[in-house]
Amino acid sequence: MFDLGIGLDGLLPFVIVGFAAQVIDGALGMAFGVISQTMLVSVLGMAPAAASASTHLVEIFTTGASGASHIVHRNVDWGLFKRLVPFGVAGGILGAYVLSNIDASVARPYIMLYLTGIGFYLLVKAIRMSRPHFEDPRRTRPLAMLGGFLDAAGGGGWGPVVTSNLLVQGGDPVKVIGTVNTAEFLLALSISISFIATLGIAAFSVATVGMIIGGVIAAPFGAYLAKRVAPRILLFAVSIVLIATSVFSISKAWHLVPGF
Repeated sequence: MFDLGIGLDGLLPFVIVGFAAQVIDGALGMAFGVISQTMLVSVLGMAPAAASASTHLVEIFTTGASGASHIVHRNVDWGLFKRLVPFGVAGGILGAYVLSNIDASVARPYIMLYLTGIGFYLLVKAIRMSRPHFEDPRRTRPLAMLGGFLDAAGGGGWGPVVTSNLLVQGGDPVKVIGTVNTAEFLLALSISISFIATLGIAAFSVATVGMIIGGVIAAPFGAYLAKRVAPRILLFAVSIVLIATSVFSISKAWHLVPGF
């Protein structure tokens, strides 16, 4: 079923990857895919395709545990959740199909440029925030579909695209992060089923087990941090992570654009 490429004593690095990525993702609503895939490929030497497949399978378990933790801490806006999930899942299934048939990676640098701009906007917003005032985000359904599509077709995007844009619309950072994380469980489940249907279970590595262990252990910490940290600090942290991960992704992906 799984390619047993490492022994049990070799799981520790993958446990650490899963733990680190999930603490940040659970607290800020983004970056699990970027952080885990970067560490798997650049630090641990895993093949990019195997890293991507493993990350999506791991997210079923980490987002499930993270979502449960956010629910316990009452970080979830259920009205927003119901608006995000159906369109996010539809976009994720479409993205998995596109990735299996068309090279969609050429658009990734442009998306990351957009997210870098959003990151700087949120940074300015965090610096200027004095007394928190939040609004219920209205433009959610097309946003969820785009986020789901990019997450499957572009190797990540649900958290950065959806979380950042909901915050731009004035959403409460705690509720946005908790809701996006909880909704991501159903998104990850649908995308993984789609990948298994097209690539087969053999595409996933036993390293997945280590990442699941680390991610599930880390899930309660991320939800706790999101609940306890002040909204202004959360917004500031989200902007910094968004800028850093987007700029890094641009540097890695820009060579895919024709003419560069």
